[in-house]
Amino acid sequence: MNKRRLQNLLIAYSSNKISIMEYNELMDLVTLSNHDAELYAFMQKVWDSRPTAQSFSDLQSDMLYKRIIGDSRFDRQPIQSKKGGIKLWQSIAAAALVLMTLSVGLFFYLDDKAIGLSDFATHDVKPGGNNAVLTLANGRKIELTDAAAGKIAEQSGLSIKKTADGQIVYEVSSRVKAMGKEEITYNTIETPKGGQYQVHLPDGTRVWLNASSSLKFPTDFTGSDKRVVELKGEGYFEVAKAYAVVKGRRDEKRMPFLVRTNDQELEVLGTHFNVSNYADDAETRTTLIEGAVKVKRISTGANDDVVKTGIILKPGQQALLKAAQLNVKNVDTDAEVAWKNGYFIFKDEEMRSIMRKIARWYDVEVVFSKDFHNRSFEGSISRFKNVSEVLRKFELTGDIHFKMEERRIIVMP
Repeated sequence: MNKRRLQNLLIAYSSNKISIMEYNELMDLVTLSNHDAELYAFMQKVWDSRPTAQSFSDLQSDMLYKRIIGDSRFDRQPIQSKKGGIKLWQSIAAAALVLMTLSVGLFFYLDDKAIGLSDFATHDVKPGGNNAVLTLANGRKIELTDAAAGKIAEQSGLSIKKTADGQIVYEVSSRVKAMGKEEITYNTIETPKGGQYQVHLPDGTRVWLNASSSLKFPTDFTGSDKRVVELKGEGYFEVAKAYAVVKGRRDEKRMPFLVRTNDQELEVLGTHFNVSNYADDAETRTTLIEGAVKVKRISTGANDDVVKTGIILKPGQQALLKAAQLNVKNVDTDAEVAWKNGYFIFKDEEMRSIMRKIARWYDVEVVFSKDFHNRSFEGSISRFKNVSEVLRKFELTGDIHFKMEERRIIVMP
């Protein structure tokens, strides 16, 4: 492979100076290359040499591909590999990986103005951040965003602290741990639209709350045979192992951890999982990352009898509860917990579902100008970009456009 020739062709394409013959040559170089690892390393060096470090995503890769094959200069020349007539990037061969890597060098050379993107500068919206309200057992509310680091409250042997990096940590005194408590009191942490937060529960369990979510939990788990919390919205859990304390002595049996939503209950002993239970979503999704979890569907009959049926999840599986039906499927766990790690990752996801996530995180209103139920996208982008940058990536596909009015986004074909 002629590295210099490849680089020249990339620059020619991104600057709109490439001819049809050069375009076909570029595609042939990539498709027929037997040096995928070499090409990958070369493109990585080109990328690393850029002055600004930005992550590249599958979404950007896919959008660039659609831009290339939809380029009006080549609409009479469908892009195909010479072997078998399969369209580029539809093959599962190494050429697919090479093209995805190739797009790293192309995507960020593109000039937004040159490809007709909408102007969002007037009505841009910044991303969400660490923002939540903690409600204590006595009804006192603490704005966690404004609270200084250090101890923020005390409750009968319980200390609540805010760390320097904006987490809430509960610490139970050794005396309470040994003696247990007769009265169970509860705290609630709530995130608004455009907010997220992390809390360390009294048993050591760590919970990440996504935007527009709430978690109700006891201020102490001792003196009980199980740990029960209530979730609305979306939360990622890393459950700590715990043992019941009976009359000052530790029971050898582990204390189960239960997560209850409005329509299901999860039971675990120690594991990592994600639960999404937003009121405006049609389903409740429970994704297991590590360990084991039992998911039970809960329905209430005329006599308020709770009927429970359960299934056991394995790592990499997701329980999907929709219309009172509980099903299991294998999923990409990275995509399901991407929000916790600062990303949006979409896997063949409908536009209405995508825009609900954007609306929660950026605290905006979304209006559709027409039915988009059959329109889906795949890819990823940082959650810490302004909303304009997120919308621009979708517009690059040419399949969708947006208009912004203050904190209102209008979705158009």
